[in-house]
This record gives sequence, C-alpha cells and structure tokens, in this order.
Amino acid sequence: MRFALDSSHQDFASSIDALLSKADMPAVIRSWNAGDTGPGLEVWKRLAETGVNGLLVDEEHDGLGADAVDLVVAIEQLGRHAVPGPVVETTAVAPALLATTAPDRLPALASGDLATVAAAPHVPYAVDADAARLALLVDAGSVSIGQIGDAKASVDAARRLFPLTAGEVLGRSDFDAAFDLGALATAAQLQGLGQTLLETTTEYAKQRKQFGRVIGSLQAIKHHLAGAAVALEMSRPLLHGAALAVRDGSPNAARDVSAAKVACGDAAYLAARVGLQVHGAIGYTQEHDLSLWLTKVRALATAWGTPAMHRRRVTAALVSAK
Repeated sequence: MRFALDSSHQDFASSIDALLSKADMPAVIRSWNAGDTGPGLEVWKRLAETGVNGLLVDEEHDGLGADAVDLVVAIEQLGRHAVPGPVVETTAVAPALLATTAPDRLPALASGDLATVAAAPHVPYAVDADAARLALLVDAGSVSIGQIGDAKASVDAARRLFPLTAGEVLGRSDFDAAFDLGALATAAQLQGLGQTLLETTTEYAKQRKQFGRVIGSLQAIKHHLAGAAVALEMSRPLLHGAALAVRDGSPNAARDVSAAKVACGDAAYLAARVGLQVHGAIGYTQEHDLSLWLTKVRALATAWGTPAMHRRRVTAALVSAK
C-alpha cells in the first residue's frame, strides 16, 4: 500500500500553510484565549473560502465532497499553526452527524459556521461552544441541539469546555463512524503540532549558545531531536493508513484510527517534552509562543478518546483477529 501524498494533496496542504502563515497566529491564539474570537473567526472565514470547512460536506450542500485523506491533509496544517476553535468538530464530526439528521444545516457549515459536539463518555464537553454557531449533543445515537452550560477550565486556554444539555432533537446518527472521524482528525492535528514543535526547537538549538557553543552541536541535544523526528516520521504512515481505511470503509478502520491516535499523540507529546527541555526555563513561560503549542498537545492527547481507551481498542481488535 502506498501512503505518499499525491501532488494535489501536497498543493492543497501548501495553500493552507501559505494562508495561515500570513496570519499572526500567536496573536490570534492569545486573542482567543482572552475571549476575543474576532481574529480567529476571520482566519476561519478564510479557511472556509479554501474549502476546509466543507471538505466532508457533499457537493449538493455546497461542500467539496472530499474524503478522509483530504481531511487529514488539511487538519495537519491547522495543527501545525495551532488554529484555535473547534477544529475537529467543525470539519469532521458535525458534517458526519448532520448528513443523516439535518442536512439542511450543512451549507452553513461549508460557508464558515463553526460547530461543536459533546458525546459522553469520551467527549464529555463541547469545545468553544460560545464561539460556535451550532452545538450538538449526542446521547445513545440521538443527536440534538445542545443547550450551553457554564464553561470549564482547560489546560489549553484556547479550548474552552462547555457541558451541554439536550434541546431540539434532530434525529439519530451512527456516532461510531463520527467518533472515528473525530479521533482521526485529532491525530492529524497532533501530528501537525508535533512537527511545528520539532522545527521550532531545532531552529532554536541552532541559534542558542551556552559557554560559547551552539547547543545544537551537543550530542545529547541531537539525540533528543532525532528521537522526536523519528517518532513523528513513524506515526505518519499510521495516520495516512488510517485515513485510507476510513475512506475505503475497511473493517479494520476503527483499529487503525486508534493506532494512529496513539502514535501521533505519543510523537507530539515527545516533541513537546523535547521542546521544553531544549528551550529551558523560557519554555515554561506563557509569554513564549512555545507554550501555545505545548498546552494544545497536552489537551488533545486525551481528546476524542484517551490513549488508554485507544490502546484497548487496538488490543481488542488484535485479539479478536486471532
């Protein structure tokens, strides 16, 4: 099986990267943290113009009708730039839920509206429900409009968490499929976050001097960076393989998604740890941009299924296959 992206995927990724590179993302994120979602929503508006919001929305409802591979390509770039807001919920989960319950709401998603989702036990809170135009609550397969409660604290200030209570019932949906899309998109987001942390840390190591010597020339630093690089490269085939499994409706899709979520989460967490170690004390400060990526990795590591939950799914799938 060939996991390499073709030129159309590479061009799509480059276009998203170019768009987000023009925005001052640290400033956008800090504004979002402070409750000013205006700059972030403007970024989302531009992303919608490229088709990101409507990737999984069919063409009949003004979307692109793309697949899980396209989704992973796009969300990895959003992760690289730590885009704030309900990334996974808007691009992956809400389209899947609305397709069978309220397809008339899909054009609004494709045009730029944000959506968020809560579904206990693995997704107990809706991310950034105050900034989303649509909040969905899933309970035993029933999808309803969620009524927003009081915000809960999160390790990532750019991920405000809200409990939802059931309102208008829209219908029933296959949440297992939607959950796998959510976990897959979260894995892609973590992969992108980890890549930026590695690149940022490598660049810092090339410039920072101690005792008259660039720290990047030290063998210990090289080994740490190499370990993070290997982890990220090893997780990428699992991510792409899971995307193909979801796209093709493979019976092993859930297993492959869980394997990707674990691998990408572990790789991103390692990149975060190495980044913090190499940057030293400055990496602990909220004033340094590194903190914006570090806290998001920590939050997403347990989002859309904890590592333990996904490891159990992989183990169960392997045992049943014997």
